[in-house]
Amino acid sequence: MRFRYCWLLAAVLVWTGCGKEERREATSLCKVLSLKQADLAATNGLEKDLVASTRAWYEGIINNGGGVGKGLEDNAASARSLSQSAALVSTQLGQVRQAIFDQPLKQEYPQGVRDTVINQLMKRQRTLQEVRAALDACATSFVGFGQSRDYKGDTYPAGIDKLNSLLSGYTGPEDAVGKATQDLKSKYTLTDADLLSKP
Repeated sequence: MRFRYCWLLAAVLVWTGCGKEERREATSLCKVLSLKQADLAATNGLEKDLVASTRAWYEGIINNGGGVGKGLEDNAASARSLSQSAALVSTQLGQVRQAIFDQPLKQEYPQGVRDTVINQLMKRQRTLQEVRAALDACATSFVGFGQSRDYKGDTYPAGIDKLNSLLSGYTGPEDAVGKATQDLKSKYTLTDADLLSKP
């Protein structure tokens, strides 16, 4: 009989310890997410500006053609500039993703939250990489058009259609970090006081 009570007590202690460790990991992850919230908000703003600028640029080209002379040079320069902006946004997303990835988590739920955020950020980075590749291809094509005697300015590079396909349905970046933070706070009843100390 005493052995059974000892076993039960041991099981309770193990279960309580696991719950405590899970909450500790969730708190640590939530702290990092909260710290990165402002960085991600700024990056989201840059991404929206990038998409709006890219759309306005390629829609003008679709409607009016690639241009000739100075117009071709301007379009090539714009494509390069937008490509650099896409690279910058992707890099900043990567920094947020790395900070979240670096959290040493062993418990299933915190790991799942972290993986969801990382996957969403990686998906955005992949799209930005595709946008950048299309812009780089456009820049090269515009330079090529400028060197061709046969080009009349009424067509445009294939990369423009690629950009239109990538961005026509764009609805803005999801606040993956904010959602994850709220999920953790709700599940583990974390308060602002729990998140005050550095992770």
